[in-house]
Amino acid sequence: MNLYDYIEEIPDFPVKGILFKDISLLLTKNEAVNKVKTDFLKLIKPYQVDLIGGLDARGFLFSTLIADALGVGSFMIRKEGKLPGGVISKEYELEYGVSKLSVKKNLDLKNKNIILIDDLLATGGTLRCAEDLISFSKGTVVSSLVVIELVALSGKDKLNSTVHSLLKYDT
Repeated sequence: MNLYDYIEEIPDFPVKGILFKDISLLLTKNEAVNKVKTDFLKLIKPYQVDLIGGLDARGFLFSTLIADALGVGSFMIRKEGKLPGGVISKEYELEYGVSKLSVKKNLDLKNKNIILIDDLLATGGTLRCAEDLISFSKGTVVSSLVVIELVALSGKDKLNSTVHSLLKYDT
């Protein structure tokens, strides 16, 4: 199965000049979702994992699947204003603007080995912000998993963790 067949490219979304890689079709095919899950599990086999962190919002779609398969918990790393109660937040830069991510203050991340999951790695801002939030909470990001990596944007270079990507695009 070729996962590239399930990615749609949408020009000028969310802003002019961005060629958005859409995983919507992939999500409609159980065999494609299962391949992502199976491939992710193979990639993280060498790591000791305590928790899986899913990044808002498409990272959630895979983080709970992986956490369930590993028999560990999952937690959300959300955009500003999306988590109730006390949160720890950090601002970061996107390809096309500025945003902020948050985690719940009451999460016990201290001394935990954490895998981060998102659908796409572009400039690295989102994953780097998530790494910083985990580090601030005294956890350790042992690896990050993404379905799609935009290689030309060199997002991996900004990250402290090892990144594994299933699909790589040069543009």
